[in-house]
Amino acid sequence: MWSSVSGLARVASRTSPRSGPPASRLFCAGNTADSPGGKSGGRQVRAAPPWRILFFGTDSFAQRALEKLQLSRSSQTGKMLIEQLEVVTLPATKYSELPVRKYARMSQIPIHDWPHLAPCDHFDVGIIVSFGSLLSDSLIQQFPHGILNLHPSLLPRWRGPAPIFHTLIHGDQVTGVTIMQIRPARFDVGPIVMQQECAVPPGCTADELGAMLAETGAEMLLSTLKNLPESIKNKREQPKQGITIAPKITVAMSWVNWEEQTLEELDQLNRAIGSRIPLRTLWMGKTVKLLDLVDMRKIPVSLAFTQEQLIPGTIYFHKESNILLVRCKNGWTGIKLLVLKKVLSAAEFYNGYLHPYFQGGSRINQSVARFQTHKPETKAKKTVKKNLFVA
Repeated sequence: MWSSVSGLARVASRTSPRSGPPASRLFCAGNTADSPGGKSGGRQVRAAPPWRILFFGTDSFAQRALEKLQLSRSSQTGKMLIEQLEVVTLPATKYSELPVRKYARMSQIPIHDWPHLAPCDHFDVGIIVSFGSLLSDSLIQQFPHGILNLHPSLLPRWRGPAPIFHTLIHGDQVTGVTIMQIRPARFDVGPIVMQQECAVPPGCTADELGAMLAETGAEMLLSTLKNLPESIKNKREQPKQGITIAPKITVAMSWVNWEEQTLEELDQLNRAIGSRIPLRTLWMGKTVKLLDLVDMRKIPVSLAFTQEQLIPGTIYFHKESNILLVRCKNGWTGIKLLVLKKVLSAAEFYNGYLHPYFQGGSRINQSVARFQTHKPETKAKKTVKKNLFVA
């Protein structure tokens, strides 16, 4: 769901030695299907299960789909859905391996390192989930039934690498999962094979929403595979209206704007990206990370403030609840933990940094002791002077 890797498929004859099951060769001759159930490049194209599947994936969202596919191979119903399952993922680093690779290794599923793909003409369909790489047209056409992509949004809303994060950041109450056929050169523009709507649980985090959509999407994949030719036959193009883009989350998105952001917006942003990129602000020119935000509307706090103390960014330590209150556009948000050189509780921050400024009670000190909104520097455009030559 949430990793990004660049590059197109390349053909190579070698494989990479790894621990666990060795990376095997992928045979991808340039065959294209004439029709479901017909012949493709001289071989018979299957029109019904069991399927031979090549799975492309990386993260925990993709892992859940892979788990469902693997478990379906040991079904006791007597009807085999998947005959062959192999995985394409990123190589392990010296220090770690991605969830899909780890699961495939433990489950003894053959693993192939992207992008070193050798010929692979014996697969019926490809499945790509949270892979992050564009696939070339020549690779896509080698699968008689194409390559299906599982995407956690109601396409065309939230095309791109971070749909779950943007669903929460923008306060969507409804999301869903889309299974589509991929097209080369562009992400998330292919025809829809199956789509299911889901309500966004109130107060959920990106991790919680991702786990829910992964489960839904995995079940949808199995349903699609049970009647794959019919599902593909009934595909529909994405509507041209309602297109939104979900770019990767960045540190720049984590800066709090106390003057402009409301309590609701801060809560949405924190639930979306807080577990990966903590919200941050400035204190006396230093960066402070906000680790544990509290919805103060759920905590009865009776306070009386002057107009001066209602300025966005104003900090107040509430001793009874041991929470640091910070004024935003339309109210007070609460903070229990923050990082300034090291992790500090609200009380530790107050005693070590905030209290000395308030002891004197001067307006100047109180103004200095606010959290400030980060204002990124804008690079001035360089004026290029052209030399004029007179002939």
